[in-house]
Amino acid sequence: MKKILVLSDSFKGTLSSRDIAKIAKERLRSFFPEAEVIAIPIADGGEGTVDTFLEVLSGEKITRSVTGPDHRQIEASYALFQDTAVIEMAAAAGLPLVSQARPDITTTYGVGQLILDSIERGAKKIILGLGGSATNDAGCGCVSALGGSFYNARGEAFLPTGNTLFEIERFDVSAIDLRGAELLVMCDIDHPLYGPEGAAYVFAPQKGADPEMVELLDQGLRSLHGVIRRQLSIDVSALPGAGAAGGMGAGMVAFLGGRLRPGIDLILDLIDFDELIRDADLILTGEGKLDGQSLRGKVVSGVARRAKDQAVPVIALVGQLGADVAADYPPGVSAVFVTNRYGLSFEEITQREAGDDYRAALDDVLRLIKLRNSNRLD
Repeated sequence: MKKILVLSDSFKGTLSSRDIAKIAKERLRSFFPEAEVIAIPIADGGEGTVDTFLEVLSGEKITRSVTGPDHRQIEASYALFQDTAVIEMAAAAGLPLVSQARPDITTTYGVGQLILDSIERGAKKIILGLGGSATNDAGCGCVSALGGSFYNARGEAFLPTGNTLFEIERFDVSAIDLRGAELLVMCDIDHPLYGPEGAAYVFAPQKGADPEMVELLDQGLRSLHGVIRRQLSIDVSALPGAGAAGGMGAGMVAFLGGRLRPGIDLILDLIDFDELIRDADLILTGEGKLDGQSLRGKVVSGVARRAKDQAVPVIALVGQLGADVAADYPPGVSAVFVTNRYGLSFEEITQREAGDDYRAALDDVLRLIKLRNSNRLD
């Protein structure tokens, strides 16, 4: 083998993508010392995306004091690469930032402050990662921080949160000036804005919502969509990814003219993936769990889909394999290996050294490849 690429997501809660890249690079060089090994940590828009970009590109990490999801001042960071800003919405509105999970009253205001800061520093392209949110305000807080206004039936301006979206009678975004910056929104899910598969019903329970609150949040999103459709004559409710980050996907499109794209595709474009793999012999990828959700735009499926176009084989190492994909791998994936060799529960896995399990599984894969390359496995 002459060239091998490693592009793996983290195994959330057990192993970071940076650790995986380090382990894989060391083991590949041990088995194939003559090969060029390129190991790049990967994320798809959630927590860790900024650090991933800073790992592979020369840029600056900028920290600002912003309004956090529970309206307290916090420190949040984003990355700036010349005229491109990479922002994780979770850095300013993520679930770990709240003392009590309440998606009905949390805000994305701080996300807008980060966007505004990047524009003031000259950003012409803004890559906004959606994921890990504590919010369900459809991005209205973010829009407010950028200069947008929302009004109730009495004509009073207010800052909407999940439990007050239904109070919005009209909005005004004419004062927002992105100074020509392009907004690309990284999204790894395809859920609609509202309904049984929408933001509130699917994701709000993970943020602390009980059934009554879920219904309230869903009705608020429906009501807001009606206002958007009335004022802008557009329907963003069924856009793939509209329901991401508590409806922020829809809000970024409607209010800011953002474009939703699979997060993995934006990252692969940024690292010039198609050129990088042109002469590659193998790609190693992976994520914590390969399941039906993975087929909707996550790391393994995104890497494999683009590698397939150039006929580069892809092997995935994953923590767990869902029954819904056990017999139907994502297109382009040649083989899948599970690092959870003993069928342990997630709680048991967290008590182990996850790096050792990944290393052992990878060594088995590399032994098999080496045996095949020696023409003893025909």
